[in-house]
Amino acid sequence: MKRGSRLLGIFILLAVLMQDIAGAASVRVVDASSRRPIEGARVTIAGRVEVTDANGMANLQGTGGPIAVRAPGYRRLQQAVIDASAGTVEVALAPFHARALYLSFYGIGDARLRGAALSLLAETDLNALVIDVKGDRGGIPYRSGIALAAETGAQQVITVRDLPALVALLRAQGIYLVARVVSFKDDLLARRRPELAVHTHSGGLFIDREGLAWTDPFRPEVRAYVLEVAEEVARMGFDEIQFDYVRFPDQAGLVFAEPNTEANRVSAITGFLAEAGRRLAPYNVFIAADVFGYVLWNRDDTDIGQRLEDLVQHVDYLSPMLYPSSFQFGIPRYTDPVAHPYEIVRLSLDNALRRTGLSPLRFRPWLQAFRDYAFDRRDFEAGEIAAQIRAAEAFGTAGWMLWNPRNAYSEAGLRRGGN
Repeated sequence: MKRGSRLLGIFILLAVLMQDIAGAASVRVVDASSRRPIEGARVTIAGRVEVTDANGMANLQGTGGPIAVRAPGYRRLQQAVIDASAGTVEVALAPFHARALYLSFYGIGDARLRGAALSLLAETDLNALVIDVKGDRGGIPYRSGIALAAETGAQQVITVRDLPALVALLRAQGIYLVARVVSFKDDLLARRRPELAVHTHSGGLFIDREGLAWTDPFRPEVRAYVLEVAEEVARMGFDEIQFDYVRFPDQAGLVFAEPNTEANRVSAITGFLAEAGRRLAPYNVFIAADVFGYVLWNRDDTDIGQRLEDLVQHVDYLSPMLYPSSFQFGIPRYTDPVAHPYEIVRLSLDNALRRTGLSPLRFRPWLQAFRDYAFDRRDFEAGEIAAQIRAAEAFGTAGWMLWNPRNAYSEAGLRRGGN
């Protein structure tokens, strides 16, 4: 009986091993145009993520089934089905560079502003929209199922009655959709739950230059709320989740839940982005972070928790705000930034590339499409906008995004057609 039991155990073990071997599959991810392998593509199956090697290969264990694939500079692929018995399966990704306009909390819900943006997408080579899903004051423009959104008053103003339907409509038109999630600047949550807010040394709420309170990036409850919003809109079908204000306030002398040291700040911000990557993995969405332009130049964390070399480890796209007006101190050899929009964009990106060694496709910058506020008050028109676009494209970014807080855009600086 003992010998028979041992034999039975061996047969069972062999059966399990054979099942594992039969269920093993390899995926080779290639560029649909050149057929060249894509290194660093993320292949998701059953909630697990595998990253392709230099040959574009990822080994998957299981019995086959639906997979999802994404790589910076390409359209993501959802729900491809592989046969585990087929050995190596080739998956081709279509190259894609997003050229986007920003629509605010109110802009996405305003028929006139949204219609004007969609007309520009139809008439020019624009192909993407960045949409506020959690705005600068903390409001959420759609009906959310998150309890804290209702508790804080984030649902008092609803500008989009049916966001899932709007997402489906826009994606059916081939428009790439980015959900902008304002992370730690949240006046509504900070005032409703002051224990989660940033404070001054006197104990009062910290209020920034816009009259808004901030939440504390160290607080787990704050981070969880932001990620709930991100996951909710990922389920709706957005292609990308872009975290803005993913930083500490740029003011000294504030009080947080933990000591305000550079190490702690960097750990909090990169830890949050790493957590976002894990939380959003099943949805195969791209993850991006907006950063100050000077982050590409400063070797420290700019006192806000944004240190370049740490940030890029946890996002698909880094989106530096390369507005010439925001470079009040200039950059080497260029002390009048608004007179040199091409150089500001190109040299900042070049500096980031030297520091990180990443592919240029890992960067998609914000470009200035609004009037200067820091130097000579010039309007940024066709010449300035086109110069910034040329710089981004010459560098080889995975596209670019135009920012105008009033959502007032025109064809100035854009190319007609091209979608």
